[in-house]
Amino acid sequence: QVRLVESGGGSVQAGGSLRLSCVADKYDYTNYCMGWYRQPPGKQRKGVALLNTESGDVYYADSVKGRFTISHDKDSVSVSLQMDNLTPEDTAMYYCSLGRDGSCIDWWGQGTQVTVSS
Repeated sequence: QVRLVESGGGSVQAGGSLRLSCVADKYDYTNYCMGWYRQPPGKQRKGVALLNTESGDVYYADSVKGRFTISHDKDSVSVSLQMDNLTPEDTAMYYCSLGRDGSCIDWWGQGTQVTVSS
């Protein structure tokens, strides 16, 4: 069974930076779509940044463009999300996702909390 292990997150003041990382365990396919979703309290979960290793496509939500950067390690099934110039609106539970064959959400991590104070 594929398992996603997340690290990073925490609390920071507005303008600060955080880095999230996610590693997949027992994923045996060559290509994948992997990235991050977030869910603020009382709101829907939405995509933040996604990366497709087969097509090379990268997606960023408009609200994070220019501030967040997604990257992956070619030697492992993993992604990192560098988050700069954070604002209180970035406060949410962040979930790592992984998928194949056109999907980015076949598997989910357990979530990691990001809290930005003003």
